[in-house]
Order: sequence, then structure tokens, then C-alpha cells
Amino acid sequence: MPETEAGQGADTRPAAAEKATRPARPARREPKVEVARKALSEKGSALHALCVEMLAGRAEVGVEVDEVSLRAKLEDVAGLCVRLRGEPELDFDYLRSISVVDYVDHLEVNHHLFSYRHRHKLVVKTDLSPEAPSLATVSGTWRAAEWFERECHDLFGVEFVGHPDPAPLLLYEGFEGHPGRKSYPLHDYDEW
Repeated sequence: MPETEAGQGADTRPAAAEKATRPARPARREPKVEVARKALSEKGSALHALCVEMLAGRAEVGVEVDEVSLRAKLEDVAGLCVRLRGEPELDFDYLRSISVVDYVDHLEVNHHLFSYRHRHKLVVKTDLSPEAPSLATVSGTWRAAEWFERECHDLFGVEFVGHPDPAPLLLYEGFEGHPGRKSYPLHDYDEW
């Protein structure tokens, strides 16, 4: 660096001068989240109409993007699932998965179903209290539910009443807490 009259080094690089005169960055804006359009296929539209006709009063029928959704009361879920599997017009013979969403003030349990015969899909949703989440098992309707329900219990603390083997699936016996919940403390992680 060249010496100045006072004997101190001066930075003659253009980037340093530009950086000093650059305005401060604007405050961070929240990301704009697009809402997905409802896009039922022809089969999905037919299934929606059939569910409205067959399940009036038992569940609220709606659409989630490309899938028909049923919002059911907690006490109606197991019976509704038996009917969805047993009705020949519906014939939901495959349980794709069971998932839980933590909305902090409540937990939402989703049973994702598919019919191989009719090639249509559906999701059954119900809300649970986060303090003591409990729901009847559907493992008698779909055997695959045994593993999905054990996973939901491990990660979110949802108890499936009547489950044949409630032993932990992912966590060890005696593990404290439910790491899928937003309230579970994760080390070295700050949400932005």
C-alpha cells in the first residue's frame, strides 16, 4: 500500500470506496408463498361428487390441490375408514401413509388413502389436542397402519387406542419428548 503524508497506509482499491458509499441493505422481506390451485382430475371430480353423496353428515368434503379431502370428527375417523375401505364404489384398499402436522395449537392427523381398483386417492383429516393426543387405531382396517401409527407416536406423541404393538419404532424405549413437534428443543438451530 502506498504511504500517505501522515505515514499511514491508504486503501486505494475501488471496491473499498464503493463499499463505504453503498446504501444499507433493506430489511428482510417475508417470502411470498403462492397458494396451490385446486386441480382435480376427472376421476378426482367424480370421487368428490361420490363422497359428497355418500358421506353427507359424516365428514366435511373438500379439495386439497389434486386430492379429495375429508375432515372428520375425532370419534368418527375409525368408522369412516372402515366404510371407505368396504364400500365397493370407494374401495380404498391401500393406506399410503399416516402423517401428523404440528400447528402448535393443535395436531392434524392425515390418513392418505388410495384405491387400486378405481385409481383414485383421498386424505382423511382430523384435529387433536396437543396436550393429550389420542385417536382410535385403524390397524384393523389396514395392517400397514401398525408401523405408521408407531412412527406418529414416536415423533408426535399421538396415542392410537387399540394398537396391537405400541412399542417405539424409531426411538429407543424411555426416550423423552417427541422430536417431530415444534416445541421440541433442537440444538444449534435458529429459525429465521
